[in-house]
Amino acid sequence: MLFQEAMLADIALAKESILLEVYRFNNDEAGRRFRDALAARCKEGIKVKLLLDSWGTDVPASFFNMITMNGGEVRYFKKIKFFVDFFTKNHRRNHRKLLVVDDRVAFLGSANITAYSVKWRELVLRLEGPVVHDLKKTFYDSYRIYRKYIFNKFAFKKTITNGDFEIVQDLPSIYRQLIKKRYEVIFRKAKRGIFIETPYFLPGYKLRKLMMLAARRGVDVNVIMPLHSDVRSVDFLRGKYMEFYHKNKIKVHYFTPDNLHSKCVLVDDEIFAIGSSNFDYRSFRYQHEIMLFGRNNEIVSQLRAHIDQTLSMCIPFNYDTWRTRPLFEKIMGWLLTPFRHLF
Repeated sequence: MLFQEAMLADIALAKESILLEVYRFNNDEAGRRFRDALAARCKEGIKVKLLLDSWGTDVPASFFNMITMNGGEVRYFKKIKFFVDFFTKNHRRNHRKLLVVDDRVAFLGSANITAYSVKWRELVLRLEGPVVHDLKKTFYDSYRIYRKYIFNKFAFKKTITNGDFEIVQDLPSIYRQLIKKRYEVIFRKAKRGIFIETPYFLPGYKLRKLMMLAARRGVDVNVIMPLHSDVRSVDFLRGKYMEFYHKNKIKVHYFTPDNLHSKCVLVDDEIFAIGSSNFDYRSFRYQHEIMLFGRNNEIVSQLRAHIDQTLSMCIPFNYDTWRTRPLFEKIMGWLLTPFRHLF
């Protein structure tokens, strides 16, 4: 079953509440289906709350009138301010993707509520059990601060541990980048394999070094990214670092059928990470993100199957092709390097 169909099926079974937090909610076939389904549940007395990012979701509030007129609530995370600190504040977005239905089920992953997400390679995890209640709490934390501009170099949210799971959340911060630091810990301890699947791959120096050291001690390090992402400037910028990966035996695989948008990490076929965060400066430093880390055998097995399927649709990085890439791409990579922290 496609992830959107699964989400709509659980929305139809809601008895008390439906909480949806998402970066992008489009006025297209998918967006209208979700809006109408949520509005129908409002009419039946189900509590519906939506938290949408005002940059990612550019549809007007009137698009959700069917929800708000029937008792639902819709909040836009941090309205865009065009004349006050445009560059220092407006790029700090809520990039999380989370759906919680009652205390019964939650969906966490990479996908927005858009028609194109069905065509892209996405990854959405459906969860049941006690961890759902913890995810519900993280929604309400975001829901309360939707108007606040948070950028404190030491700001952070406490990691929530529940059995085999850790819910790691990031606020805009230079020093307390909890998701990145969690990756650093598991990369240092990796013994057999590291798989990273991400649409935008721009790790900082420390993560690149840890990947290099892992490869040197015999760990099979693999990065899966789209051949052409939906953000061309990121493709130019990532190209600048390809020689480093090649020379340090970090294997790069390009997904070719369409855009790859999933965000996950698997280490030693034991530790997984699935959620909203891209593997880049922007997500680690400036975005509100959420990732689920854990050691659940069933999830690891499913994630490994997902990664293997993704790899079957990839081509390997070719060093000779990279060396002879167009001069324009080389120049763009160098020109964008000073701005890499915004990508």
